[in-house]
Amino acid sequence: MPTNNTRMIFAHLALVVGAMAVLATGADHLDEYAANGFSTVPTIGTLFLLNFIAATVVGVGLLLPWRRLAKRFADPLRALLALSGIGIAAMSLIGLWISESSSLFGFTDYGFRSTIVAAIIAESIAIAALTAYLVLSDLRLAHPHPRLRTH
Repeated sequence: MPTNNTRMIFAHLALVVGAMAVLATGADHLDEYAANGFSTVPTIGTLFLLNFIAATVVGVGLLLPWRRLAKRFADPLRALLALSGIGIAAMSLIGLWISESSSLFGFTDYGFRSTIVAAIIAESIAIAALTAYLVLSDLRLAHPHPRLRTH
């Protein structure tokens, strides 16, 4: 059984890897939006831009020193950001799967070009690493209330 210190080191490593994977997901979506013409695709273009913005906010948020900035809310905030990163990655994978297998908002994509492979890898790593962070971090999200005493 790993010591608490070892566990926290692995939790921090998982957090950093997860944050970087979320940022890579956003960068991939920005590349598709700006360089590969997705900005002209109705609805999908907007979703790609929103994915980039959300992934950037969440990825940077995961890397901020919350214990120094908002000590009291650091653990719940980081847990919320980790869950958000997992959600962004999972929804991106689901959206890709739908667009590859049928149609998403009238858009159909096909083939696994390098940007799609990069997105799948980054999103999978984000889900795995941020889930590992949540499991390993021993977050104290709820503070127990002292028991009421009756005299």
